[in-house]
Amino acid sequence: MVMRRSAPWHRSAVLAALMLAALTFNTAENLPIGLLELISDDLRVSLSAVGYLVTGYGVTVAVTSLPLAHITRAVPRRHVLTGLLLALVVSSLVAALATAYWLLLVARLLTALAQALFWAVMGPVAVGLFPPEVRGRVVGALSVAGSLALVVGVPAGTWLGRWSGWPVPLAVLAGLGLISLVTIAVLLPTSRPEEGRAAYGADPDPRRFGTVLAAGALSATGAFAGYTYIVKFLGAVGGFSQNAVGVLFVAFGVACLAGVSITGALLDRFPDSVLTAAVATQAVGMLGLYAAGGRPVAAVVFLVLMGGALGPVFMATQNEMLRCAPGRTDMALAANSGAYNAGIAAGAGLGGLVLSLTGVRGTCLMGGLLTVGACAVLLGERLLPGDVAGKAHPGEE
Repeated sequence: MVMRRSAPWHRSAVLAALMLAALTFNTAENLPIGLLELISDDLRVSLSAVGYLVTGYGVTVAVTSLPLAHITRAVPRRHVLTGLLLALVVSSLVAALATAYWLLLVARLLTALAQALFWAVMGPVAVGLFPPEVRGRVVGALSVAGSLALVVGVPAGTWLGRWSGWPVPLAVLAGLGLISLVTIAVLLPTSRPEEGRAAYGADPDPRRFGTVLAAGALSATGAFAGYTYIVKFLGAVGGFSQNAVGVLFVAFGVACLAGVSITGALLDRFPDSVLTAAVATQAVGMLGLYAAGGRPVAAVVFLVLMGGALGPVFMATQNEMLRCAPGRTDMALAANSGAYNAGIAAGAGLGGLVLSLTGVRGTCLMGGLLTVGACAVLLGERLLPGDVAGKAHPGEE
């Protein structure tokens, strides 16, 4: 690969730029949650209409990830990434200047289209810069950057928006995207996608690929069946005040960040076990909230467990895609991102249905049971006989 002859600091700079881009995209995705009332008042639309800015974003990512990856499969990754980051910069500026709801919605959908493809190509590019033995740590670094959006990006953007107006943090996102754009455009060499060190799975296995895809989607559905309504749960079931709920959200984000940091250090040593452990931890957290969420101390413990697992689950599925992809890793990662985002949308909808039928406590029960189902999928694969003959070989589509 051409990048091997580049200066070591080039590789580090490109990785840092990709981490900054991951932070920026994830912040852009979730920032309207913190600016909900400000946008609603300024554009004179309902809160639910502003909520569609988040829902529509997730659905767009879910639906378009795989088709976009297929369309751009032969385009050099440097060109793809610079194009995606340019779309992020332009859409963020359009959103910051929007004076009408429809224009803000269009800008959000453009950002979502860029993010849908970004998560598919970012992993193989970043991993391909470094030796295979540190692959897990590279995936971990990218996941930590993405998780910082919930701990730092969204809270900082919300604070800035309340002090200076909601368009300002959107303009800041455009600036961050521009830094990543320039760095990657200058330092990432132009090479064909199939020439990358991580262009194909390190240990291709179609059955493992399908298992991880199904387990990740089930886990996401379960997580967001409960997480979407966790504010109401903590107030109605846990008895926490509004201020206390805010503190608990910070604890949830810190737990998520700690989880991906710890998991990143373990991915290279225990690639088969990390995903199962993360999904099992999520199941314990959600079922614990259902069973003991009425006791404040127990609610905090199980909420932290849930937060500590949420990021590592997606992170571990991404790592598995790089390992077991039966063909190109960018296509596998696009499928994984699409399935995970479809799970998010399905979980929010299913949680809303359960909320209306059984009350908010039932959302954690439903989420926990779905996550147990994800565990069963992962453990069930280990009980089946091996299928060595069914494995694909690097280079096969």
